[in-house]
Amino acid sequence: MSAQDPGKNPAQDPAEVRRHMEQLAADGIDVVRVTYPDLIGTERARDVLLEELPRAVEHGLAFCRAVYHTSPQGDVVPVAGGLDAGLPDICVRPDLSTLAALPWEPGVATCLAEVVDPATGAPAPESPRDLLRSVLDRCADHGLRPVVGPELEYFLCEPDPAGGWRRYGAVPGVVYTAGLRADPDNHLLRTLRQVRGLDIGVLSGNHEFDGGQFEINLLHSAALPAADRAFRFKSAIKELARQEGRLATFMAKPFNDAGGSGFHLHLSCETTDDRGVHNAFDDPRGAYGLSATARHAVAGVLAHAPALAALLNPTVNSYKRFGPDTLAPWLIDWGLDNRSAMVRIPPERGSGARLELRLADASANPYLAIAATAAAALLGVLAGEEPPAPLEGYGYDTTKASLLPTGLSAALDALEADTDLAELLGKDFITSYVTYKRDELERFGRHVTDWEFTEYAYHL
Repeated sequence: MSAQDPGKNPAQDPAEVRRHMEQLAADGIDVVRVTYPDLIGTERARDVLLEELPRAVEHGLAFCRAVYHTSPQGDVVPVAGGLDAGLPDICVRPDLSTLAALPWEPGVATCLAEVVDPATGAPAPESPRDLLRSVLDRCADHGLRPVVGPELEYFLCEPDPAGGWRRYGAVPGVVYTAGLRADPDNHLLRTLRQVRGLDIGVLSGNHEFDGGQFEINLLHSAALPAADRAFRFKSAIKELARQEGRLATFMAKPFNDAGGSGFHLHLSCETTDDRGVHNAFDDPRGAYGLSATARHAVAGVLAHAPALAALLNPTVNSYKRFGPDTLAPWLIDWGLDNRSAMVRIPPERGSGARLELRLADASANPYLAIAATAAAALLGVLAGEEPPAPLEGYGYDTTKASLLPTGLSAALDALEADTDLAELLGKDFITSYVTYKRDELERFGRHVTDWEFTEYAYHL
């Protein structure tokens, strides 16, 4: 994948399309998988025969717009522009600048897509990739170019002979290890080699804190390619697990007796002035070695944290990851190289000066998580306020910091109430997202869980 930001709705002339087709054919590729993220970050796709690629590029591929409003269980949620409009189309065009062969599927290449509303020619309001672009354009208006490094954790599961799924290699005490001690079937080593061929900037990986949990780090880059790479990474991990008859899940907290999986975002900003291009977060003379821009960005993330939770902790399950001694932030605070804080400032300065937002869980849509974080940081820069004193020592003290929302409903309330963030993200998007997520809450509220049966059935 190109290290540059993919262009907006790139015009791909027939000669350029032919050049791509010739190269694909020479590489033994006869199918192109055209993919894009839906509202929750799930991959939607269509396989296109190589000889039909020019038609797909010229005319686009028709998908029902309500795919953005479809739940993981296949329910079409009544979001405006879907059911009420008669289930109209969106138009999806392959972006051939993002082509990459799939190392684990011979003969198949994949590419991302540009999504537009054919009635208006504008991006679909729910398109996560275009939402991120709009936020980045606002950052650029103020001379800032966000740079992001994603860190994602996931659990690998295998079929349980008794039914359902169980954690793979559930050996305790193997945090930060690699090799057969924590990974008896070499899942991590095999996966690293496979995803390296996808060219998404995979850097390294290790077994994480809990049995069957892994973390794979991606290189930092400009924000849009970083989101693209995180999206493709999650899709790849899930596909590779399916190929082995296993399940890889980025669910926030899939097991009662284990911690959750995080999605840590490292954020800095480049800017250009008379010194050239440099990291806008670095200032050796500033407080804590950070520039005013960096400190204002931290203040913005803290100020908008309750609303951010709705996008970075986007499921009913997300809030079960929080709590004392989980190393998952549930208080709104920041600290210098302090992993018990919601916002951690790693020790590097100079070109490495950055903040690490530890709020998101792995189920978050990478495009929405990065867009919301960048938007909150920008609002902080524009407000020009300083953050409070950084956390010292181990956190989780409710006398020193405010509590984050403790459930999805409260987080959605905070998102709707945060008018500044809503303006940056787009009111149409906020309406669609909140409607979709309120429906999720309603469906969960009607569902009888195993816990309820165990708790009540025998005694009541």
